[in-house]
Amino acid sequence: MMVVLAILGVTVLMFITEIFRIDFSALLIMIALGVLSQVPGLENLADPTRLFEGFSSNAVISIIAVMIIGAGLDRTGLMSQVAAVILKYGGKTEARIIPIISGTVGVISSFMQNVGAAALFLPVVSRISTRTELPLSRLLMPMGFCAILGGTITLVGSSPLILLNDLLITSNQMLPASEKMQPFSLFSVTPVGLSLVATGILYFMLLGRWVLPDRGTKDEGSSGQSVREYLKKIYGLKSDLVEVVVPEGSLLRGQTFADIMLAHNLYIVGSYHRGQRWFTPLLSTKVEDPCRLAIMGRRKVIEDIAFAYGLEVLPELDIFAEAYAPTVAGVAEVVIPPDSDLIGKSARDVLMRKTYGLGLLAIHRGGETLSLVETEEHEATNISAEPLRAGDTLVAFTAWDSLARLTRDRDFVVVTSDFPMEEMRPNKVLWALLFFALSVSLILFTDLRLSLALLVGAGGMIATNVLRIDEAYEAVSWPTVFLLASLIPLGQAVQNTGTAGWIAQEILNLLDGWPIWGLQAGVAVLATAFTLVMSNVGATVLLVPLAVSIAVAAGGDPAVFALTVAISTSNSFLIPTHQVNALIMGPAGYKVTDFVKSGGIMTVLFLVVSLTMMNIVF
Repeated sequence: MMVVLAILGVTVLMFITEIFRIDFSALLIMIALGVLSQVPGLENLADPTRLFEGFSSNAVISIIAVMIIGAGLDRTGLMSQVAAVILKYGGKTEARIIPIISGTVGVISSFMQNVGAAALFLPVVSRISTRTELPLSRLLMPMGFCAILGGTITLVGSSPLILLNDLLITSNQMLPASEKMQPFSLFSVTPVGLSLVATGILYFMLLGRWVLPDRGTKDEGSSGQSVREYLKKIYGLKSDLVEVVVPEGSLLRGQTFADIMLAHNLYIVGSYHRGQRWFTPLLSTKVEDPCRLAIMGRRKVIEDIAFAYGLEVLPELDIFAEAYAPTVAGVAEVVIPPDSDLIGKSARDVLMRKTYGLGLLAIHRGGETLSLVETEEHEATNISAEPLRAGDTLVAFTAWDSLARLTRDRDFVVVTSDFPMEEMRPNKVLWALLFFALSVSLILFTDLRLSLALLVGAGGMIATNVLRIDEAYEAVSWPTVFLLASLIPLGQAVQNTGTAGWIAQEILNLLDGWPIWGLQAGVAVLATAFTLVMSNVGATVLLVPLAVSIAVAAGGDPAVFALTVAISTSNSFLIPTHQVNALIMGPAGYKVTDFVKSGGIMTVLFLVVSLTMMNIVF
């Protein structure tokens, strides 16, 4: 037990100081357990033949499967549509987006494993972050915390609550008939769970600006970027992407896009007419009213032109919002190599928009930038008629799938390297929904093991080519897998060596003689501490019988004390040992100190609200 306590202390120290990356630290701890178990007298520390069973555990396999399912749904474009709906009603402000995302995930996690709900919404939140330019670190922690909190809404929302009634039946064997506990129903804990989710949402709405980390966004240099930032930073071109409504009877009727662009120094990169949308339409296209145009240029200039022609400038993209989102399209750079067949030809000659999907914005040539937009350094140039030269860098607005095709075209050298290259498969959406629904149904209505139920969905998506097998491997966050799998032997060591039981008994001895509410609070704090260093299921199985014994001895309600343990094992926010926290840590770039800062207050709020609501309801 002394060795286990020492290892626990080293683990916490390594996590907080982050001497090594957290997943590697967990791997080192697992290795240490295996090596130390060979020392005479420490044989019970860990069984070397079972040391790596964490990699095949129900929890780890479930996380792998749910990541694959989430990636499959995302590949069909379904997650983008969900993101679009959230943005439509939530706007682009943190104060409105957080409660919508967190509340939705909280409700979903009340009927499915919280890590599954979090993994399902991970791509949604990622796309929302890109479109709103809100750092992912400001959105993922509220979502993750509320996924954990949502597991307390029903009796099937988390593993400890699922086990609770079985543990009550076992404990009843030790009680007289007059004190036997009645099992809880599916929605018995709903008032407590809803209060906790509401507390989590309010916490981040009121204190989020201070407790949430702001990791900013990566600067990848030649990565695919949004329009405004890229053109301003690299070429000094001030440009916005706006949507303009052209009413019926407009003065622009019959004019070609090329004429409008040349006359007013702007770019028309999209059009919409009679229910059909064109991305980077041909410059020879004539305006047919009523229609909508996606125009790139200075907003002030566009607004002046709109006023002169009786057009309406929308405050933000509407019809073009999905197709022109930074995850779908943006600004990229391609170079004309010396052996290109395009040398001497203009963009207009080769129909660059139609042939290559490139909406030419500027040509960078010999230290000079040519563009339609006049700047302080150069006059406006009709770049569509400019003959291309070897070495020209073309700055273009393009869809990422079009850019991916150009990487295989010898007439171009694609400079932009980091852009979404996924092949979207909207035609597979029915297969994706079918296997997702099948997995959820197996979880809710059968006794099939969670990991197997989720693998049915993941395997089905791969078999129907919603996701290719290589894409499935790429969808898995392997640092998360190694973090959780490597920590499982530590939790087993805490329990198998009797360390957990000894700690629990010593603390409960200290609580002897306290009033009933004090004993209940002590049990809640003890369950919270245990779930940080061992599985919540292990903590529940260990502490429920002890809590029942304390309640009977003190004259309290043993069922409420047992429920206190089952709910408090979801109070896991201080360090990223919970599956959900481990899942969101990598994508958002969180550090352990971020969880200590934000999770510390959440831990206290959880204890206060849960204990108060349990005493009110029960």
